[in-house]
Amino acid sequence: MIGSVLVFFIVLSILIIVHELGHFIVARKTGVMVEEFGFGLPPRLFGKKIGETIYSINALPFGGFVRLHGETDEESITYPGRAFLNKNKKTRAAIVVAGVIMNVLLAIVAFATLYSFTGIPRNTKDVKIVEIATESPAQAAGLVVGDIVRKVDGKVISSSDEFIASVDQKKGKYVVLDVESNTGGAQFTRKVTLIPRENPPEGQGPLGVTFTSTEIFYPPVWQRPFYGIYYGLKDALFWGETVIVGLWKIVTGLFVGQVPKDVTGPVGIFAVTSQAAKVGILAVINLVGILSVNLAILNIVPFPALDGGRLLFIAIEKAIGRKVVPRIEAVIHTVGMVILLLLLLAITIHDVMGIIRAGSLSGFLNSVLK
Repeated sequence: MIGSVLVFFIVLSILIIVHELGHFIVARKTGVMVEEFGFGLPPRLFGKKIGETIYSINALPFGGFVRLHGETDEESITYPGRAFLNKNKKTRAAIVVAGVIMNVLLAIVAFATLYSFTGIPRNTKDVKIVEIATESPAQAAGLVVGDIVRKVDGKVISSSDEFIASVDQKKGKYVVLDVESNTGGAQFTRKVTLIPRENPPEGQGPLGVTFTSTEIFYPPVWQRPFYGIYYGLKDALFWGETVIVGLWKIVTGLFVGQVPKDVTGPVGIFAVTSQAAKVGILAVINLVGILSVNLAILNIVPFPALDGGRLLFIAIEKAIGRKVVPRIEAVIHTVGMVILLLLLLAITIHDVMGIIRAGSLSGFLNSVLK
């Protein structure tokens, strides 16, 4: 448990520090004074001033912030040339979105690191059997793990989709598979006759086999980072699309009165992190990538207190030709933060009750992932 807690806080710290570092770097580069770089949310536990910036550790470890000079209040500005509010819209927008960009870059780096060690998945024209269910037609017919299906009833098969479609057409009827096998290093092709089931058990297909058309490719070591970056970017885009679709379903569901059931918070993240830590460091790195994409997209949502909410006010300023009164904007962001904290509290209570009902973290995690 202590190890799981430690991994959880390390993962959380990486996500937050990288995000806030984006704001920090761009603010410093554009001449904005950074008054505080905080991990967690206030109240402050302790802090140390280095140069002009206070680096603080705060009581609530589920967030972080960079406090910029003149960020919300014109009256507190003592260095007008270095105040956030006095910078042009382009500069302020760049500072706001920098955290999101850093999280996307972190995700790409995490996925690239993973692929550099585990190899690069690539599609082939081989339909390779990787698992066979007991008491299935495949087992009865003598198929073995490692067999490659070349033909179904004389038709050449070059993808998993073709294999599925061809077998589905022959449910309840005899079908002949041309299978390439490897025994003792020697390859040979044999014909296997069997009958695909019309009503297979839950979780099994007509033949009772699990198969893949993907293989793991290990390029030369010096090429792996480049392959990793390419596939890491693809994974970041995939998870980004997944998060956006999930958010859209939640929002549309709320409009028709459906309460989201598969939303989880810090407790759920802790459960996932604990399981990943048991698998190994590569699983944790993969989780960092997934969570970083989630954080990037959630932060760009145009809701007060989030980066997207601040970006929205800059867009409103451009549309109406003048700034929103800073005090009003600050109040709106404060209200937004309160709502987010209450929502976080509600989700945490829901997750704790879920763990109690499930009897364990693993049981809770299984119920969430169903």
